[in-house]
Amino acid sequence: MPSPDVNSPSGLVARIETMLPNLRPAERRVAEAVLTNPAAVARESISALAERCGVSAPTVVRFSKRVGLAGYPQLRVGLAMAAGAEAGRTGRPMTAGIVGEDDSLSDIASKVAHAHANSIEETLSALDLNALKAAVRTLSSAEKIDVVGIAGSGLIGADLVHKLQRFGYNAWVQPDRHAAVTALALRGRGDVVVGISHTGHTADVVEPLRMASSRGVKVVAITSDDQSPLGLLADTVLTYRSKEPAFRLGAMASRIAQLSVIDFLLGGIAMRQAQPVRSALDSTFKAVGAL
Repeated sequence: MPSPDVNSPSGLVARIETMLPNLRPAERRVAEAVLTNPAAVARESISALAERCGVSAPTVVRFSKRVGLAGYPQLRVGLAMAAGAEAGRTGRPMTAGIVGEDDSLSDIASKVAHAHANSIEETLSALDLNALKAAVRTLSSAEKIDVVGIAGSGLIGADLVHKLQRFGYNAWVQPDRHAAVTALALRGRGDVVVGISHTGHTADVVEPLRMASSRGVKVVAITSDDQSPLGLLADTVLTYRSKEPAFRLGAMASRIAQLSVIDFLLGGIAMRQAQPVRSALDSTFKAVGAL
């Protein structure tokens, strides 16, 4: 899937979110200010934004160019359009998902739910159906399936593996680099490895998958950035969109987006392999029910 179009309202914000992990520290402070409240930045002068972020005005200009725009005036216009489009689509301002220290528990629950719903909607709207179909075909016919993810992405991988096992597949989650390298050294043609990484830059995911690819293993990537090392390495890339509340309690929205992609995949596999999947589910339900 192509990178987000900075000339579209939603594409500009998505582009900044995707680039965030790879920005220089000063540029990252500008990006975080933009993502925290796009509508406010759209009304702000370059000197005011630079002072608020603790950076120079030239840094703000460099950031604007880094995301593909001619300069700060174009960034302000793009953010104003994005904020207006978001308010028109959801009925809420673009700041509605920001969790503040003074928010009540009710406010926090509402804002987190909004961020999660937004992630699912944005992931669905950005979904590359051809890539999803290719991933479903690849996984449906796999002899062995390994899923590699670190930390939070590893937990997402464990959920995928659990359901694939219930479907009757030989599937394993590899939660660290050593386990992944050991398992993938024994894989080859006919096998598939799924790599999960929000940034797509996690070396403990990328390098084991690079080794597996050299052995003829098909690589499926689940990431927010198809131009990342993981995205460029994979045979099939499934991307998602998510925007975390500024006051973060871990990668909440990205986790929901990753789970959505996994459920899209599982639904496709279940329909493609309806009879064997139904039979496997019946067997596992009976086994668990007998406990």
